[in-house]
Amino acid sequence: MDHVSECPTTYLDHAATTPLRAEVAGAMAAVLAEPLGNPTGSHRPAQRARRFLEEARDAVAGHLGRDPREIIFTSGGTESANLAVFGTLAVAQERGRSLSILHSAVEHPAVLESCRAAHRSMELDLAELPVNAHGVVELDALIEAVTPTTTLVAIMLANNETGVIQPIDEVARIVRAASESTWVFADAVQATPFLNLAEQAVGADLLALSAHKVGGPVGTGVLAVRPPAEVRAYQHGGGQERERRSGTQDVVGAVGLAAALGLAEAERIDTGARIGALRNQLASRLLAAIPGAVRTVADSVPTLPGHLHLCLPGIEREELLVLLGRQGICASGGSSCASGALQTSHVLTAMGVPDSLAQGAIRFTLGHETTSADIDRAVAVMPGVVAALRHDP
Repeated sequence: MDHVSECPTTYLDHAATTPLRAEVAGAMAAVLAEPLGNPTGSHRPAQRARRFLEEARDAVAGHLGRDPREIIFTSGGTESANLAVFGTLAVAQERGRSLSILHSAVEHPAVLESCRAAHRSMELDLAELPVNAHGVVELDALIEAVTPTTTLVAIMLANNETGVIQPIDEVARIVRAASESTWVFADAVQATPFLNLAEQAVGADLLALSAHKVGGPVGTGVLAVRPPAEVRAYQHGGGQERERRSGTQDVVGAVGLAAALGLAEAERIDTGARIGALRNQLASRLLAAIPGAVRTVADSVPTLPGHLHLCLPGIEREELLVLLGRQGICASGGSSCASGALQTSHVLTAMGVPDSLAQGAIRFTLGHETTSADIDRAVAVMPGVVAALRHDP
């Protein structure tokens, strides 16, 4: 019998994806209980689909503290980021404005690569804002860089690798003081399960999130666009989503996203406190059990309660993850989009983490289903795996 199959699965990779919640699956199944048409049609199945779609839009808007007309359903966080970047640039270009973007040095690849692609294809000024040693954007640098001609400032709400929370409201205040026509875009994909986006992302003109990070289905996301900010579609066709994103809407996915957000909102305070306590237990026990282990972000820095990022000197992260995987421990070396990549994380580089530490980076991320037994098993397995890789006697 395969030894790997005998190992229980300890899932500590919720930042990559959170498994579909049973309640969400049930809400989606209810939609499929009867024939579902295209929501643009006029017959009964189409009208049924339209009703579910708009009810989901209303619910999502309510959870985000937004108007339903601001909600654009997308295929996920990556499409939302691309639409935020290219859509705002298209509007500015139509109006004869100069084009420029500021983004933090620790943005998700979906944002970074969208900005870089725009820089290559358009006459666009692109500048990167530095972060401090904890990964928090340097606000003084933003004050110096933002001007009335800046089109977009992209600062994520919480980092996908470290979980560090950015001061979006302060970012928005600085941007508004410099320009009334510069928009703030916040990637809230990682923040969604744990932060109240209606309160903690109020300064963002554009807000992106993805269903599968919060226990919803893969392939569904949202870009919320608050007027006077606007986006132009770069995906053309039938003119759905108020001419901002063409393509037949995924009604079942939208219902799933709304259900997942509702669960997160109802459980946020209790789940956040429980998960934060488990994360702290995992941190203290691993730091005590593994010589030389370093917690990448200081305890005093605001982070998402589910994130624990460690650096282990003398370790290659890919070897570590392979051995942990054989023991059923599911974790990652950083961004799920860079899984298998050998280069140092751009997030850790921006924070000034030495390569000798960054090469041994590992990210544990907890979710609503994480238990103390999961923590116990990770602590039982991890030190031995590290010792074996270091060839400790």
